[in-house]
Amino acid sequence: MRKISQDKVQMLTDTGQSLGAEMLGVIPRRECECVTVPASVSPTAKPRPSTIFASLLIKGSATMSPAGLLLSSLLLVCCLLPPGAQGQEFSLRAELPRPVGPAGGSFVVNCSTDCPNPRVITLETSLLKKPVGSGLRWAAFELSDVTSDSLILCSGFCNGIQMTGSSVITVYRLPERVELAPLPPWQPVGENLTLRCQVAGGAPRANLSVVLLRGEQELSRQPAVGDPAEATATVLAGRDDHLANFSCRTELDLRSQGEGLFQNSSAPRQLRTFALPMTPPHLVVPRLLEVGTTFSVSCTLDRLFPASEAQVQLALGNQKLNPAVESHGDTVTATATATASAEQEGARDIVCNMTLGSDSREARENLTVYSFWGPILNLSKSNASEGTEVTVTCVAGAGVHVTLDGVPAAAPGQPAQIQLNATERDDGRNFVCNATLEVDGEILHKNRSVQLRVLYGPKIDQAKCPQHLTWKARTTHILECQARGNPDPQLHCFKEVSWTKVPVGVPFTVTLNYSGTYSCRAVSSRGTHTVTVVMDVQDRNPHAVTVAMVVLTTLGFVTTAAALVYVFGMQKQSDIYHVNPGSTWLPLTSRQPEGPVGEEPS
Repeated sequence: MRKISQDKVQMLTDTGQSLGAEMLGVIPRRECECVTVPASVSPTAKPRPSTIFASLLIKGSATMSPAGLLLSSLLLVCCLLPPGAQGQEFSLRAELPRPVGPAGGSFVVNCSTDCPNPRVITLETSLLKKPVGSGLRWAAFELSDVTSDSLILCSGFCNGIQMTGSSVITVYRLPERVELAPLPPWQPVGENLTLRCQVAGGAPRANLSVVLLRGEQELSRQPAVGDPAEATATVLAGRDDHLANFSCRTELDLRSQGEGLFQNSSAPRQLRTFALPMTPPHLVVPRLLEVGTTFSVSCTLDRLFPASEAQVQLALGNQKLNPAVESHGDTVTATATATASAEQEGARDIVCNMTLGSDSREARENLTVYSFWGPILNLSKSNASEGTEVTVTCVAGAGVHVTLDGVPAAAPGQPAQIQLNATERDDGRNFVCNATLEVDGEILHKNRSVQLRVLYGPKIDQAKCPQHLTWKARTTHILECQARGNPDPQLHCFKEVSWTKVPVGVPFTVTLNYSGTYSCRAVSSRGTHTVTVVMDVQDRNPHAVTVAMVVLTTLGFVTTAAALVYVFGMQKQSDIYHVNPGSTWLPLTSRQPEGPVGEEPS
């Protein structure tokens, strides 16, 4: 079994006597005096008064506070150790195989001595105990339900002199609560963050330390001071701390006392960091907006982190818009479309608010919503008969100035009007109304146009339809006659008497039978217009034709004769030559062709 040195016993004895005297100054010194038992004392001898007093202190310590328990233990040392105990011949040892254990656990104490013939070895304590073994020079006891640190004393007699030995039981407890204080919902990047960890319970306090962690990285290690103890650490929040887990851990280190390292950790807390620039968002909106029109709004902000966590709100006055938000890198862009209503007419603010973490940035732009009604352009008759009166009117909304074909209205908001008698020249005429409105120092324009259709009867333009035509037979010509009218008329030309139809506006071959007088008639639902055309088709001169034929025939004969002379002349100059292969030196001789050729060679 483990032995406690005599020096430790002496130290505990001296400490008990001195502290007992100091803390209990009201107790006379004589109360701590012990009488010496004669060597012939029997095991049944009555204990001395001081021993009785010590027993009473131990028995009463069960209801004492920890301070009172320590006080009683010191008194016990004082009373059980006589003034001359330092010089006792033999020592008594209080040995603990396991001096440190969990609260509520059991401990075995062995009281042993080197006295040859000891008497009455016992254990003085207020804890629950039971003997578990004994021998000539030792006695073992089991202490149960030990809930706090305790000083234990072994006592006995050797040769009539009382012997004592003491030891200390250390009880450890794991902390009841280890908790990291809640982190802020969002922590700005570049600002200090203070981590706080609270620890309740845990003993022995001298062996208990508190560690603050970022993931598994140790940020701070501090002793647990006070109960509850609070440990703090300050860190500079950065982008890499976003979504990092922070926690705290207690370490009860009893390895030097034969036990282990006991750790207890808090639940981790996740940190969210953010960065938001000081500049406001860039808001793009139209300066002027007409009632009933749809417009687009764009709001952009750079250098946000994390950009995907940004919340964007867009509003036109009291109307909240529904933006589509996109993030690319550190940039957030929100776009929305809306339609201005008549209730929003006037000066309005468009607001873009971007919120990230616990901060926000806002941009605000002015927008003027206006109403520009018109212009409305009306014809009293859109299809007017020739000679009837037509009224053209242009109107617009309040404050709008209109001008109809250069004719201005009397005042803004008043109509402009033109009256006319419809003529053929007015058919297809376009009337244009220009409307202007001044909004917030800017002139706005709108135009409308309308076309007038005038109904009139058919007319053949005599300048484009000649009344007398002289053409040669067997030549190609076009009868160019045009008719106008609304609705468009149908134009046909027929030969009088025979009612032979002649094509109009297309090429045709003129023959002698086309000669005569023709009626060209334009017909529509509004009437008929007729023009007479005389067509004189002349036959070509027969004498001139005969002369031309004679000339052509003569030219043909002359050409033929010249060709024959040329051919026969070429034949007279031609001959056939033969080479004698046996005599290479003889000159060439000519040979006449066989048969007649029609004339003598020259």
